[in-house]
Amino acid sequence: MFRIKRLHLFVLQSFFPIFLMTFLISNFILVMQLVWRVAEYIVGKGIEFTAYLEFLLYAAATMVPLSLPLAVLLASLMTFGNFGEKLELLAMKSAGISLYNIMRPLIVLMILLSVFSFVFQDRILPVAQMKLQSLTVSMQQKSPALSIPQGAFYSDIEGMTIYVKEKDTKKKLLKDIMIYDFSQGFDNAAVTLADSGLLRLTEDKLNLVLTLYHGEGFSNFDKQQAVTKDIPYRRESFREKEIIIPFDNNFNRIDESQFQSSHLSKKNDELKQVIDSMGSLLDSTKIKKKIQYTESHFMGRNTEKGRELIGRDSMARATEVPLFNPDIDSLFLTLNKAQADNMLDKALKKVGTIRSEFEYQEIALSREHNQFRRSGIEYYRRYALSVACLVFFFIGAPLGAIIRKGGIGMPAVVSVILFIAYYMIDAAGQKLVRNGTLEAFYGMFLSTAALLPLGIFLTYKSANDSAIFNLDSYIAFFKRIFNVKFTYRYLRYVFRVALKKKYYARKNKTKQYR
Repeated sequence: MFRIKRLHLFVLQSFFPIFLMTFLISNFILVMQLVWRVAEYIVGKGIEFTAYLEFLLYAAATMVPLSLPLAVLLASLMTFGNFGEKLELLAMKSAGISLYNIMRPLIVLMILLSVFSFVFQDRILPVAQMKLQSLTVSMQQKSPALSIPQGAFYSDIEGMTIYVKEKDTKKKLLKDIMIYDFSQGFDNAAVTLADSGLLRLTEDKLNLVLTLYHGEGFSNFDKQQAVTKDIPYRRESFREKEIIIPFDNNFNRIDESQFQSSHLSKKNDELKQVIDSMGSLLDSTKIKKKIQYTESHFMGRNTEKGRELIGRDSMARATEVPLFNPDIDSLFLTLNKAQADNMLDKALKKVGTIRSEFEYQEIALSREHNQFRRSGIEYYRRYALSVACLVFFFIGAPLGAIIRKGGIGMPAVVSVILFIAYYMIDAAGQKLVRNGTLEAFYGMFLSTAALLPLGIFLTYKSANDSAIFNLDSYIAFFKRIFNVKFTYRYLRYVFRVALKKKYYARKNKTKQYR
């Protein structure tokens, strides 16, 4: 029967509440970062509160894979920092328990957490991403809540600009109104002035009804072709006038199926299929173009001869030995100036044509290249974030045991610094993959590979009780270095003095013999 040890149970009970707290804090911070980026596009449009709650729910789900590594790092730092600060870690080691044995239950937990992170990103994250994209675009496309400011131009209504000098909020009356209607174009703009007016929405919330009192209107009948030409216009005066303005104030959701083709909304199997199909397409296109340009352009051979050679055995073609290898320079020097200039012009035109064809092919395949790289980034990013949970644990746990500081002060500072470093390296790796400099696998695992040696080093040092953050040990180390340097210089000086004395003694002895 499987039984868990009391020590392991104690470690798990100490770690889990801290991990839950740090996960919620990390997820909240990352969600607020996302909200801050899109706030200006979704706030102030009269959308119901439940839609915003739904947006926060989907945003929190999409931030789970990134929140887990940060929460693991901070929780492991705080847990083992508390153990060290309260001398519990010292008591465990005094009882003959190694650091690896103390970390064993949490290592198992981190492996399970990494598996959970991967499954979450494969099954739940694509659905959350698709719903979040649909909801965000729906919010962005909704017309803003009608709130005409006082003493400023309001242009959120399409094709129209409204200016209101004063507003009476009690009577809901607008005073000194100017309306510029550009729906027929700027050349045929219509201007309406009114002393006052009332604004209301129709029952179906699809139109605005603006009732104007005591005003005038001016508009042109024709486009202005020249400055001096007389242009027919219309001018009217009214006591009361109603203007109906199309203004859809309903919140219409976009169909989620429109976002199924996005790489963020695909599962790992679907991403793998896209990567394989796009890779095969790009490779075949590259080989096809290489053969085409080689047979049609290289050394001036035409397409017809190239087609005859394509049907032949490739190995036989590869083993063929050219019978004649002309010297291009000697042939060119036999031409006169007119023939040479003509030949150079033809060569330059041909090179320009080939270059234009290459550039066109690159532009034509740019969409496939972008889709291939983005799918690769998303595919390997899910593996990298899952492994990051384990890597961050092997950084946080030994680091907490070394610094021996609990609470949320020092661990939070160290965690933020390490996570920023991880995020910057990860962003650099993604940029290199998008540019085509690195393959997706190497680019997405770049940040994990950069921090893995640090985790191994800290775990080894902490298990052997090495004083990494002890300032006295570094001072003693540099003192030893400087003492060695001083001793070396002193011995070199003594050796030189002894050689000089020996030299002069021998010189004096030779003089005496003479």
